[in-house]
Parts: sequence; C-alpha cells; structure tokens
Amino acid sequence: MKDSKLDFDRTCHVIYSKQCKKEILKKIALHYPPREQEKVWKRVQLKYAEFLSDWRTDLGGKKNFHNGKGGNYDCIALMAYYVVCKEKTSLEEIEKMEGNLFLPAFRLMKFVDCNKPFFKKLMYRSFQNAKKQCDKWGDFKMNLAPFDPEKPIYYEFTECPTAEFAKKHDLLEVMPALCNPDFEAMELIHARLVRKTTCSNGCKCDYTVCGDRDDYLKEHPEYRDESGYRRNK
Repeated sequence: MKDSKLDFDRTCHVIYSKQCKKEILKKIALHYPPREQEKVWKRVQLKYAEFLSDWRTDLGGKKNFHNGKGGNYDCIALMAYYVVCKEKTSLEEIEKMEGNLFLPAFRLMKFVDCNKPFFKKLMYRSFQNAKKQCDKWGDFKMNLAPFDPEKPIYYEFTECPTAEFAKKHDLLEVMPALCNPDFEAMELIHARLVRKTTCSNGCKCDYTVCGDRDDYLKEHPEYRDESGYRRNK
C-alpha cells in the first residue's frame, strides 16, 4: 500500500520517516516469509493511520523537529509495528530500531568531548534551543536549570507526547525501548546521562548530564530495572 493512500489528517500529522519505514520493512522481511510480508506491512500502515485518527493535532507537523527521525511519529510507527507483529518482535528489537533512527546524528559528533568546558557550554546552548522549541510547540514541557560550570547540566520533561500516547493505548511496556537510546546518545559524545524516572514510569523525565569522567557518576550507578528501563540510583 502506498503511503500516500493512508487515510489520516495531513494538515496536522506527518508520515513516519523513510528511515523508519526501512527499519520496519527490514524486520518484517526477517520475521515473515515473502508471501506474507506485503500483507503484514499493510497492517502496520493501517494501524499507524488508526493511531493518528484520535491523537492530538497540535504537534506542529513537519515544522517541529521533535517529529523527525526517531521522534514522535516514528515512535508511533514502531508501536504500530510492535502491536501488529508482537508474536515475532521483542522490546530488545524495538530498542535497537529506535537507536538506528535516533543515534546516527550523535555518531557524527565523535569529536565532541563533554568533559571539556567548551563542549559542555555548547551542549547547554543546544538544550536552551530545545527548550525554546518545546515552548513554541507546547509538545514537551521542559524545565532547564541555570548553567553552572562546576555542576552537571540538569533539565527535565514533565510532559512527553510519546509517553502520553503509550498510556492512552496501553503500550507503556514499549516505552523503555524508546527511552533507553538517550543513554547511548550521551555516551557517543563522551557524556553520561543520569536519570531516575521518566514521564512513563513517574511524574517527570529527569536528565542530569555530565562528562563521562565526572566523579558525580560514582554516586549514581546505572542499572536496568524490571521493566527494562536504564536508570540510575
């Protein structure tokens, strides 16, 4: 089925990214015989359109960078794939798929070392820009602490559209797979994320970010909880 034939409101919603489509088709080809693959993909497409039929319409469409690769709409597409192919896929596979969408931009920044003051300040400025975008679109509710060169960077989300969607559709079990790549993203720029809760398993998603040689990390060892979330003590 052509993506252009999918029935959803394109004045406010967007189609999944090309990269997301490739990821899903690749996994369908891995799990199903050739004669079934097209039918399975169509079911995923229809589930995606169904998911959008009663979802919020104020996320900014293509203009909002949160709706790009690995963002809000790709997460919905991955959840559509998970629902349709639940007997074949796994949360580990979903986490890897989200990482393949979300992490390439960070892999291009191997030169970044957040242990150095210059890059730490630069990273803070990127979070300032992200807050401006959140305030503009009203999708994520973001709070950013003032910059202190002697302390880790701290910000938090108190609202997350993807977590909101997962709660509405009883898909919270998928959220660890969609949240965990945040940790690897920071590792790719010589930083570490310290996070204790997310919007899907608590009242906020807290981000404490420091260099990967910061002594702060010794106080907050990472573990993976019973739901599959990477988190810190």
